[in-house]
Amino acid sequence: MSNDIILETRDLTKHYGGVHALEGANFTLRKGEHVAIMGDNGAGKSTFVRQITGVEQRTRGEIIFDGQPAQFAGPLDAREAGIETVFQTLALADDLDVPDNLFLGREKTKWDWLGPFRLLDYKAMRDATMAGLEKTAVKIPNLNNPIRNMSGGQRQCVAIARTATFHSKLTIMDEPTAALGVQETAQVENIIRTLKEAGEPLILISHNMRQVFDLVDRIIVFRRGRICANLRKEDTDGQDVVAYITGAKTQPEYAEAE
Repeated sequence: MSNDIILETRDLTKHYGGVHALEGANFTLRKGEHVAIMGDNGAGKSTFVRQITGVEQRTRGEIIFDGQPAQFAGPLDAREAGIETVFQTLALADDLDVPDNLFLGREKTKWDWLGPFRLLDYKAMRDATMAGLEKTAVKIPNLNNPIRNMSGGQRQCVAIARTATFHSKLTIMDEPTAALGVQETAQVENIIRTLKEAGEPLILISHNMRQVFDLVDRIIVFRRGRICANLRKEDTDGQDVVAYITGAKTQPEYAEAE
């Protein structure tokens, strides 16, 4: 495996009984690279991400992350290894404020010499939160505001800022702008560009063709649970991608799978 590859999957497969949701996915992502995953609903995109992040356990296949075989028992294992994921559901706690959400499950403590009795280090968490927001150019007027009082765009930006706060090795975003307006979408896309400038790799699941061509280096197309195309952005266009999504075209190396 090349030293510049951050993630590789080999024959990654997931069956739900007789349903083959993902079959034989071979995928590589290089350090600093931004890759989009596209496909129709039910094509296997989210299933693929759930196997990588430990949300579900694969039926077979290998995952190699940062040069090491990976067998994540759950999302927390993947997060500790350096994979930060922004799911469509965001996974935010509505009644908590911004620092508490960013550090949920990873709280900073002080006075650890008290044995089992520890105090949360609110100042350290707030300072780290402000650094993460600054890194991604996210502006939240009041960090103490509970998440439930924020707009959809602000909520999405908080979830994305969580990835920057913990210096992730890989960020995965599942339809990060699907429910956002034009202005909020632009803010999220600027965050993605900031991650690119910082050399941080990213996997973007999106149906938005304009967004994909604006933001990524390469496009992977899923169809019926299989990868059917691996396209460099400069070598393709929207019509070409749609042809792969609908099955009108298949790259020769994937023809047998189809």
